[in-house]
Amino acid sequence: MITVRNITKIYKTAIKNQNFKGFIQYLFNRQYKKTLAVKNISFNIHQHELVGFIGPNGAGKTTTIKMLSGLLYPTSGEIEVEGFKPQERKKGFLKMISFLMGQKNQLFWELPAIDTFIANKEIYEVKENRFRKQLNLLVELLNVSKLLDQPVKTLSLGERMKMELIASLIYEPKILFLDEPTIGLDIISQKAILSFIKEYNKIKGATVILTSHYLKDVVSLANRLIMINKGEIIYDGNVDTIQRKYSKEKVVKLILRSPDNKKFVEKVFNKIEYNYPVVKFKVPKNKIIETLTKLQEIEFEDISIEDISIEEIISQLWQEKE
Repeated sequence: MITVRNITKIYKTAIKNQNFKGFIQYLFNRQYKKTLAVKNISFNIHQHELVGFIGPNGAGKTTTIKMLSGLLYPTSGEIEVEGFKPQERKKGFLKMISFLMGQKNQLFWELPAIDTFIANKEIYEVKENRFRKQLNLLVELLNVSKLLDQPVKTLSLGERMKMELIASLIYEPKILFLDEPTIGLDIISQKAILSFIKEYNKIKGATVILTSHYLKDVVSLANRLIMINKGEIIYDGNVDTIQRKYSKEKVVKLILRSPDNKKFVEKVFNKIEYNYPVVKFKVPKNKIIETLTKLQEIEFEDISIEDISIEEIISQLWQEKE
C-alpha cells in the first residue's frame, strides 16, 4: 500500500545577517544553510496495518509523514501510495487519505461540529446514505451524540479532538496519518482516543500510521514500530521483538522480611530502588543465576524477575543514537 524507497529530505534556509551589507546580500545573492531532516530511509506499510512511527523531538517523524501525504516533496527518493505519487496531490489520492495533526484544527470555531462534517461531505463528494452510515458509526464509537449541535468553542479539548477525528474520517479514507492526536489531552481523553483508533482500524480495516510522544500508548496500540532518530530508521519490526533483541538486563523485585536486609542488597547490587519492604534492582541477563545464589544469604517473602519495559528500552536506543 505504501512504498518508500531511499527518501531524503534536506531543508534549505536562507542565511540573513543583521547588518546592512548582509541584508543586501540576502536580497541579491542569498546563501543557504542546509539541514538534513530525513536521510535515505526505506520501508513498506501494508494494507490494514496499524504502525507506530516514533522518535524523539526533531527525529524526522512529522517530516516523513508530510512527505507521505504529499505536503512536502522529498529531496530525493521515491514514494508510492496505492499507485499515486503523493506530491502530485491528485484528487483520487486526496480522497483516499486523511492527515490529522493534534496541534491543528479544521472545525469551524463558532459553529457546531456537524456543520464541518456536512461541509466535508460535499468537499469529498460523499453520498448521503454513505455519509449518514459513517457518521452514525463514528458518533457511536466516540459517544458524542449529545455534542454534535454544540458550538465547537464550547467543547473541551478532548471533545474537540473527537470531533476532529469524525471530520477526518467522514469520507472513509483508506489511510490515516495521525500526528500526535492525543497531545495535551488528559489521561481519560487519551485512552478514549487511542481506544477509538484501535477499534476503527479493526472495524474498517483502515491503514493507520500513528506518531506520539506517549510511548506506552503507542506500544499498547501498534503491532509494528518504526523508530527514527536523526533522520535515520533505527528499528522496524514487531513490538515484542524489541525486548528479545535489545534488552540486556532483567529487573529483580524482592519483598524483604526485615529492613536489615537492605544493607546486604545495597552492598551487593548497584542502582537499587528501595521502598520497604520492596526493593528493585537490575542485573545483566547472563548473571541471573549468580544473582539468585547471592540472594540466598538474605530473607525475603517473595521474589519476581521481570523484563525491562519496552518504553525504557526504546529510550535507551534513542540515547545510543545521540
